[in-house]
Amino acid sequence: MTSSADHLTWLLRSMLSIPSVSGHEGRLAVFLAEQMEHLGMDTHIDEAGNVHGAAGPVGAPTVLLLGHIDTVPGTVPVCRVGDLLYGRGAVDAKGPMAALITAASRATNVRAVVVGAVGEEVAGSRGTRHLLRTMAPPDAVVIGEPSGWDGVCLGYKGRVGVEYEVTRPPLHTSSPEPTAVEAAVGFCALVKEYLRAHHGSADSVSFDAAAGTVVSLRGDLSRAEAFLTCRVPLGFDFDAFERHLRRHSDGTVEFDERVAAVRRPRSDPVARAMRAAIMLQGGEPVLKLKAGTSDMNVADRWGVPMVAYGPGDAHLDHTSDEHIVLPELHRSVAVLDTALSRLATLLKKRAADATRPREVLSSGTG
Repeated sequence: MTSSADHLTWLLRSMLSIPSVSGHEGRLAVFLAEQMEHLGMDTHIDEAGNVHGAAGPVGAPTVLLLGHIDTVPGTVPVCRVGDLLYGRGAVDAKGPMAALITAASRATNVRAVVVGAVGEEVAGSRGTRHLLRTMAPPDAVVIGEPSGWDGVCLGYKGRVGVEYEVTRPPLHTSSPEPTAVEAAVGFCALVKEYLRAHHGSADSVSFDAAAGTVVSLRGDLSRAEAFLTCRVPLGFDFDAFERHLRRHSDGTVEFDERVAAVRRPRSDPVARAMRAAIMLQGGEPVLKLKAGTSDMNVADRWGVPMVAYGPGDAHLDHTSDEHIVLPELHRSVAVLDTALSRLATLLKKRAADATRPREVLSSGTG
């Protein structure tokens, strides 16, 4: 008889063996729908391509377990070496997704809805944005991202991409006028200087600091273009940033999606349930804030309790050495099992407190 741990390992290895680069998640979605159906879950694939599974009593508090099934490009051969399982997406984020599915299938006192979303890596969280338009707000959310089995992620920085293009009439290299490529270099410096001046920090990776990274820069004397990704903190003024760059550059400036930063307090009900569950598994909870972005930034619009959690070392995201430690994967499911049970109690209490009549003190003699 196959143990649950063996099935979990098999499930993840099977997921890793199905390529699912952003825009090509269909095969994996169908596979996961079949597997969740075998686990007794109600399943379907929505119009955006997200795969859904649900288990647990209808009418109980609804907890959305939201992972993503797309990966960045690149091949990491699927293989197991001892307790290490290698493959593209092992950490980001098929490992967390496998853990969410396994835990959801065993839910008994919450309505666990697990969704494998598409388009998280390159398409601006297309799958999660579809959920915001079509799904009633859940009572709580767990985002499936690597935090380590004993880690809980409370927040992610925001992001905006900036594209710059400039053309100049042909000039001799002896001309004192800046060339097109020099103008592009100057624009990159302009972006970085603004971010330092308005959200600077001695530690550039601080959650409260803004930072710009030059992703591409190419050009010559007469034409050049640059693209920067900017990671920004809570309260970042996107409008002021755009006005400044347009005012002080002589090329064409375009901006992609604005993604606001998100940060939840350690008192968040989901965070409390996850921390307690980690301690019951013998761990010391580590609260984390990340410099990247995730579906949590978008799902924050629901305004419900939420954290990100999942097995895996986030430093291995997108690398050629991407792998997950199998005992950590299995332990994360035990944490999720306990957390879902505790979260049901917390959510019921929260709902009761919200509906309890409040005493009103009045002054006067009447």
